[in-house]
Amino acid sequence: MTTSTETEGVFARLKSAATRIGKPLVEKALYLYFALRNPKTPAWAKKVIYGALAYLVLPVDAIPDLLPGVGFTDDLSVITAALATVSLYITANVKAQAKEKVNKWFNTDKPSITDVK
Repeated sequence: MTTSTETEGVFARLKSAATRIGKPLVEKALYLYFALRNPKTPAWAKKVIYGALAYLVLPVDAIPDLLPGVGFTDDLSVITAALATVSLYITANVKAQAKEKVNKWFNTDKPSITDVK
């Protein structure tokens, strides 16, 4: 299926593009990434996830990412479709890992006023 090197390559590309992509899309992509790394995620779901993440990080797109305002809409559509398809494998643990990584990458480790209950 996928090797550790391949998944780490996706992770590295995602990290390097994080600020261009934006926090909401990065968080959704990280849901997929951490579900991909989970040994309980079945092979068919990993194929869906890998395809979506590859579409996000590779330079070939239906809508070029450089177009202001619309460049990442196709990427968001692909990631959202993949999330809907594999939603059973997006566990609370996967979400927590993604949120932790997003907070680290975007320097938002401190809770915001909206996080206080």
